[in-house]
Amino acid sequence: MANLKYQKRLAAAVLKCGKRKIWLDPNEISEISNANSRQNIRRLIKDGLIIRKPSTMHSRYRVRQLHAAKRKGRHTGLGKRKGTAEARLSTKVQWQFRLRVLRRLLCRYRDDGKIDKYMYHRLYAKAKEAARSNMIQQQLEARRIKAKATRERRVQRLLDKRNEMLKTLDEKPNEK
Repeated sequence: MANLKYQKRLAAAVLKCGKRKIWLDPNEISEISNANSRQNIRRLIKDGLIIRKPSTMHSRYRVRQLHAAKRKGRHTGLGKRKGTAEARLSTKVQWQFRLRVLRRLLCRYRDDGKIDKYMYHRLYAKAKEAARSNMIQQQLEARRIKAKATRERRVQRLLDKRNEMLKTLDEKPNEK
């Protein structure tokens, strides 16, 4: 078998691609080996003896799958985190999100007529200043209280369930 390294290099230069993308017809090796100029290579390309292979596809299936899982909250535990909490979502950006939400809400209230333009302006300024930090603290405290109440209800429900099961077990031996 003839060494077609030179022809492959010329074909890659003519087709403006890498050497690994060049396909040489194995049935026409003798004709390809005679081609020693770019003009001859162009003629062989035109005849179909030298073909540029299609570029390989990089499937995004696995990436999409990972993003869907991350949206559900998977793969985001402590072991997967590289940067600090500030680097991952800075407090400035968090503050911007919060302020935008508050301002959108105020606009909606003003447009619906729930508040007049003077009240809107006063609340707009309050949303911007430190009054919001108190509100955030209150929201966090309310969440903590709510979570605690939920936990207590759950414990109480489990205790009631256990007592009910014990009663049914006590009643069964009496039936016999």
